[in-house]
Amino acid sequence: MPPADIAALVFFALCWLFYEPLLKALSGGGVLNSDLRVIRGEWMRQMARRDSRFMDGQLLGHALNSASFFASSNLLLIAAAAGVLFGGEGSFARVSSLELVQTSSRMLFELQLAVILLVLARGLLAFIWAIRQMNYCLTLFGATPEGPDVDPEIRDAFGEAGAQVLNPALSAFNSGVRGYYFALAAAAWMFGPAAMVIATVGAVGLLAWRQRGSPSAKAIRELRAKLEGRPP
Repeated sequence: MPPADIAALVFFALCWLFYEPLLKALSGGGVLNSDLRVIRGEWMRQMARRDSRFMDGQLLGHALNSASFFASSNLLLIAAAAGVLFGGEGSFARVSSLELVQTSSRMLFELQLAVILLVLARGLLAFIWAIRQMNYCLTLFGATPEGPDVDPEIRDAFGEAGAQVLNPALSAFNSGVRGYYFALAAAAWMFGPAAMVIATVGAVGLLAWRQRGSPSAKAIRELRAKLEGRPP
């Protein structure tokens, strides 16, 4: 494999594998995901205090449907990429005939597809784990006691448990969605190593902006500051 392709693959792998750990390292504040953890915790505490949790179930059901939709779409993309990968010499010949595609060898072509499959597969597993945890959260909703005579400590315990289940569930969902960004960056490798590096930088930059500089991130950050009683 040409050195330029090796360098591009290493750069992509570092960005893909270490983006999420870096985001978790910043979970104390300053990014959208960390601020949302606080907001979700407040949601779960309010859920435990309400006598009617129909709205909470509807909101979580919407998130569950979204995760199921993305998981199904991801599975279709995996099937399509696998079909091309296992298409043999015919697939390689058809793709190589495109002027914009840079595949110096069949081995490189198969590696490019394998990387795309790997990224999509990781995203699919994240969506599946998100769906399972959301179902656990629905169980907590159903088990939360109602009525004025319920011990406040019991209510708070259900609220805290709900937050501890919901936050990882939606974090896994976010991880699956990020997989689409990196899958597109991996697909850019078909157009050459430079395209892959540019697409990877673009994906990371866009994700970072949405976590820190987007209007949504700023609004959530200000709300968190108000909930915690500190300046935004």
